[in-house]
Amino acid sequence: MQDRGHLMTELRNEKSRRIDRMSIGEAVAMITAEDATVPAAVSAAHPEICRAIDLVTSAFEAGGRLIYVGAGTSGRLGVLDASECPPTFLSDPRMVQGVIAGGWEALRKAVEGAEDLPEDGARAIDEHAVGPADVVFGIATGGTTPFVHGALARARECGAKTVFFACVRKEDVPDDADVSIRVLVGPEVITGSTRMKAGTATKLVLNMVTTISMVRIGKVYENLMVDVNTRANRKLVDRGERILMTLTGLERSVAGQLLEAAEGQVKTALVMHEKQVGRSDAEALLRSHHGQLAQILGRPA
Repeated sequence: MQDRGHLMTELRNEKSRRIDRMSIGEAVAMITAEDATVPAAVSAAHPEICRAIDLVTSAFEAGGRLIYVGAGTSGRLGVLDASECPPTFLSDPRMVQGVIAGGWEALRKAVEGAEDLPEDGARAIDEHAVGPADVVFGIATGGTTPFVHGALARARECGAKTVFFACVRKEDVPDDADVSIRVLVGPEVITGSTRMKAGTATKLVLNMVTTISMVRIGKVYENLMVDVNTRANRKLVDRGERILMTLTGLERSVAGQLLEAAEGQVKTALVMHEKQVGRSDAEALLRSHHGQLAQILGRPA
């Protein structure tokens, strides 16, 4: 049996030793103070995070995918981030995918032992037909998850780029990924419960990776969510109309008519208005500029 007691995520946190005797107010204040240390730990890993974003952006531009692989909380956060990309950025659901040890059942409840076999991770990579255009992003906050390491090893064999995320020192748990992101959040409030600070760090990093990568490939103009399908629900109709109003100065009723003529696509509507062209011509312009609205409209001062 491997002894993991020396790993940072398994050490006891001296500040929380009395949590079972604290008042609710004391416990909330202590956990809040511990959580407040996470952004600094993420900031210390910025160079590696930037390198990971470069890999993912290049993959997207080449028609490749980002595939998260994890177990337990790590796997669930990967699946969560992947599932939020299509409604946020109108991306193809195949573009960002999440793989969790134990399969979809593990999203709702723990599937004990699912993470213990590296060959299961390798099999998941084969099932997703991973190739040289893809990036496989392994998430293992404690660093040792065999499922994740097996997936990354197989991904490298398939020619994919790899990223590894952990909250333990690399010298304690080495990896062979192209980019190794180590966010050292320190011991958890409840010893070994990486759903806490380590989970928060994971969410922050994954959000940055997909958000900035999507921005780089033209899914955002200024800081507006222009690549959105307003046919999805009423909230997005309102958002789409307000984006058009903000960028064009149109009244809401006119913006609504323009959006309808663009079949609900905000980017198409913007090009139609600014270039005074019909929908098909606007769509052709967007295709020829790889969806980069800034290349068509220019960037504001």
